[in-house]
Amino acid sequence: MRMHQVTLDSAVEQHGNDHQNVAACYCNIGCVYQSQGEYDEALVQHQKSLEIEIRVVGCEHERVAASYDNIGIVYDKQGDYKNALLQYQKSLEIRTRVLGCDSAEVATAYKNIGSLYGKQGDYKNALLQLQKGHKIKLQVYGCDHPEVARSYHNIRIIYGFQGKGEEALNQYRQSLEINIRVYGQDHPSVADSKFSTGLVYKERKEMDMARELFLECQRIYSKVYGPSHSMTVKAASSAQRVSWCAEQSV
Repeated sequence: MRMHQVTLDSAVEQHGNDHQNVAACYCNIGCVYQSQGEYDEALVQHQKSLEIEIRVVGCEHERVAASYDNIGIVYDKQGDYKNALLQYQKSLEIRTRVLGCDSAEVATAYKNIGSLYGKQGDYKNALLQLQKGHKIKLQVYGCDHPEVARSYHNIRIIYGFQGKGEEALNQYRQSLEINIRVYGQDHPSVADSKFSTGLVYKERKEMDMARELFLECQRIYSKVYGPSHSMTVKAASSAQRVSWCAEQSV
């Protein structure tokens, strides 16, 4: 923190109070407070950054939208979803006007809002916002991109909360297929997708499919991280548990 404060003092001395570098320093300090769980102080710092950005570039600018996002994230972590949603919506409105409706930043804004609705149990609106973001990501990145894979994953979570197992599984399959095409078979991201898919099969009581995927995860994690890594151990343990559940159901 001391180094960030020194950088801030230097920026103020060199540029004065109303400068992009000073706003960035306040943002960095806010992020440090946020990482330490000091959310009230983080809000103070991000608000200072926002006020400077507005004075420097005006209200209609990507940097202002990013500041609203930073404030929204802190409110989100505090569980103040009402204020978090307000900040995310301001960010979305600015980005839509400045960048157009079909930009990656607008897709991210829809994702933030959708995730927030999901935390509040409003799954209908959550799915609507996530699907809007997903459509834009497909336009921006094409079908084979990690961001699109993550988008399928986020939509799957909402389907899972709604108890729509088949729809959830379909989203995971699509996410997995993209990761395999992008990274190859033996990549941690592929293992992560397979592990998540295994959990869906487990929820559906399809233990043989779940076990097969967990074992594949174990192999990949062991190859990448080593046999004693926590992810390797977790995958092996998951495979053993579903095997035991399958035996008990016979």
